[in-house]
Amino acid sequence: MHFTLDDFDYPLPPDLIAQQPLAERTASRLLVVRDGGTTGLDDRRFTDLPQLVRTGDLLVFNDTRVLHARLFGRKESGGQVEVLIERAIGPHEALAQLRASKPPKPGAVIRMADAFDITVLGREGEFYRLAFPHDEELIELIERHGKLPLPPYIQRTPGDDDESRYQTVFARHPGSVAAPTAGLHFDDAVLAQLQSRGAEFAYVTLHVGAGTFQPVRVANLAAHRMHREHYWIPPATADAVAATRARGGRVIAVGTTSLRALEGAAQAHEGNLTACEGETELFILPGFDFKVADCLVTNFHLPKSTLLMLVSAFAGFATMRAAYAHAVAQRYRFFSYGDAMLLTRSAP
Repeated sequence: MHFTLDDFDYPLPPDLIAQQPLAERTASRLLVVRDGGTTGLDDRRFTDLPQLVRTGDLLVFNDTRVLHARLFGRKESGGQVEVLIERAIGPHEALAQLRASKPPKPGAVIRMADAFDITVLGREGEFYRLAFPHDEELIELIERHGKLPLPPYIQRTPGDDDESRYQTVFARHPGSVAAPTAGLHFDDAVLAQLQSRGAEFAYVTLHVGAGTFQPVRVANLAAHRMHREHYWIPPATADAVAATRARGGRVIAVGTTSLRALEGAAQAHEGNLTACEGETELFILPGFDFKVADCLVTNFHLPKSTLLMLVSAFAGFATMRAAYAHAVAQRYRFFSYGDAMLLTRSAP
């Protein structure tokens, strides 16, 4: 079947877009989706997830940590500038989105947070390449002077609660500008219950870039190019996946970022998951041949987004259309602070 951008559209009432986290991480709903259209949908609570795993299953989490990646400054002319870091490309350089009344030219100096200067080195596509001071690590500067970046569909400024709630409880490696949101539902109690059921855990690191919110601008999906994201598959994770396969367990990717790291690494190594580090531009559409993940925990994604295309490839296009229509009708909460789904990979 040939898909166009409009195939991944759906009507979403604006009041279903979650603007705040719930009082408890695990208080969200969980839509369990199995192949079979509306007959394969089961409305549950996220706290039911431990009952849905099996002894010997492996949950793979993304342990990236969200940076304070939004910074404010002024050009030498006095004009205001907003910088959203896309990703670090070294200890003192970064790619970033930049908003200003007039685009700065290469060589322009911007005073950030009344604390330090950055220099515009040039453009790389839609991003600016920026040089930061060499007397301090880029990450440390960002963390001290920046603001937590909430997604553009959350129509408010970040509050104190977001400092903890827009991070997973297992976040360890700073580098993302958006949270791996499926992981936000897990707390220590649910993790302990999963382990008591015989499930095992493994971790990947994929640093989510600001490009994750960029819309698809072409009707012909073959012409779309994904943003690059850095990932790392530790040896322990590659070994855990192999051991899970050997014992007949399922690999459950927690979030589309974990899935993209696993499948991107496998694709780079002829379908075999090995310990590695690299960058992925993997664009997953229906028809994709998944090599690693058997199940996926994920949130509800934007209309016409690459993430909606990914889950449609994973669980089946018709199945996902039915699931999203059901979720809207049942008033599930959508996007980063919204409810969750548990998907099983459809048969090829």
